[in-house]
Amino acid sequence: MDEVGSDESLFAPPLPDDVYSPSEKAVIWTALAIIIALAAGLTLAFDTVWTETLKPIIWDPVVKDAGVAGDAGYSPQNTAIYTLTMLGCVVLLQALFRRWNLPCDDKMTLALIAWVCLAPVLRVLEDADFFSSSQDVLFISPLIHLHLAAWLIGVALLSHGVARRYDGRTTDAAEENQKTLLFGTLFLTLMGHWWWLYRPAYAGHETLSFTLGTTGVVLAALVLWTCLTLTRGWVAMTRGMLAFASSAIALGVAHWLQFIVTPWAQESGRVSGDITLWPVFIVLGLPAAVCLVLYRMGKDDAHQLKLTGHTAGVLPPDIGIKQWEAESEAWASHPVEFLSNKALLAHPMVLGMVFGQLCDGFATMVGIDLFGYGEKHPVSNSVIQFGGSINDALGVSWGEGAWLFAIVKALLVGLIVWLFVQMRVEHRQQHFRLLIVLAVLIVGLAPGLRDIGRLMLGV
Repeated sequence: MDEVGSDESLFAPPLPDDVYSPSEKAVIWTALAIIIALAAGLTLAFDTVWTETLKPIIWDPVVKDAGVAGDAGYSPQNTAIYTLTMLGCVVLLQALFRRWNLPCDDKMTLALIAWVCLAPVLRVLEDADFFSSSQDVLFISPLIHLHLAAWLIGVALLSHGVARRYDGRTTDAAEENQKTLLFGTLFLTLMGHWWWLYRPAYAGHETLSFTLGTTGVVLAALVLWTCLTLTRGWVAMTRGMLAFASSAIALGVAHWLQFIVTPWAQESGRVSGDITLWPVFIVLGLPAAVCLVLYRMGKDDAHQLKLTGHTAGVLPPDIGIKQWEAESEAWASHPVEFLSNKALLAHPMVLGMVFGQLCDGFATMVGIDLFGYGEKHPVSNSVIQFGGSINDALGVSWGEGAWLFAIVKALLVGLIVWLFVQMRVEHRQQHFRLLIVLAVLIVGLAPGLRDIGRLMLGV
């Protein structure tokens, strides 16, 4: 039942996908104005714009974080800049992605989650002082996200360019041709990834053989082939993105194992010998258990909704959100309305957000309260300090108060999930929803995985 309700002429139809809304136009023009203003400022008043303003706020903390001391904290100024920039990018990129008709289904969600996971894998290696001093800044926030975004865009364009002609073909011959093309192209790209990022770092650790690290190249190739095999029927772009990110993660984890077996000296002069694995069961196990429960709650409705040809939480084409809300009783029996709430619980977007936020909360609690790490973000640190003041008031000597941060994260993710499953978006807003989720994953899943990686390796 796709067309229900009163006189549709009372409601303006949604804009076509290739048309920008007034707010999108405002963001696009604002972004262009900022770029022009920065270019002009750096050209005409370099010392004022860069040396006295941007450098101490943005660049100096990155360099400090990449140095021997490491772990430079965030300031309210650069936190505000990063937050506003991320929100602006979400609005800007979703408009461009929609106009370019890029995929935004659950498969793309899985591919993007894999890229989010790649960032902490590389970041932990930087924490372990694996990369050379000339490379370190590439793995510090926010540069690591820009750096990996360049790889992501390159892999997406390569995959689309070499294999898109086989999209939609279901024959075995077409499948083998696409898989072979993608494997050859992405394997060469993976070797470029290894040659540029990993191989120069070996020179800084001349006493080690890096047998496990280089064996990881073989493991990464196997992961690449396996992932391409399991994603039969996917479009070339999404298929290539997921396969490359998964293989790059395998390559990075192989170097984690190398550090566990033969730890190298740290720039601080310390050689880590404290390999701790038990936090994995808390930091990853508990969120995984919660996600499994949510998936089981929503998988049946998700399957039924898929059979109807609709997407969970997404209104039918040509139906605007105002019409949907105004005629709520008429649309109550539509599959999108009565199946979406539970179906979204099994969607990778929701599961990724839940896992990421809980992982971040538990990792912060374990790392600070049990292992003596510190918090870099001022907002998070204020929550932890308040938890510490509660400990003092109650006479509790255990921990620094990060338990409160874990509770706040759990409550926050519960609120986010409730709002998300209740939310309905127009067909043209799917990219916006996906990029919002991506932003949540970057600030939740990525730091959570980095924290557990540091706890495991003792760095």
